[in-house]
Amino acid sequence: MTQMEVVYRYGSMPGEAEMRAIDSVREVYGIRRISFNEKERTVRIEYDASRFKEPVVAALLRRAGIDLNEQLVLA
Repeated sequence: MTQMEVVYRYGSMPGEAEMRAIDSVREVYGIRRISFNEKERTVRIEYDASRFKEPVVAALLRRAGIDLNEQLVLA
């Protein structure tokens, strides 16, 4: 397993429906953790890079209704 993290900035705040959809993303095998920082409007995802590439992770979030604006560079 190769653990990776990616952080995205999002536009509009996720509502109740989006948060329910995020719960189903958490169930996807290979997604380890999803955490939101409401103050910075970011979402951080830990995932297994041997199962997914970053664009797949972004697609899962977009399918859940998250308004992703940009991927942030982790230092």
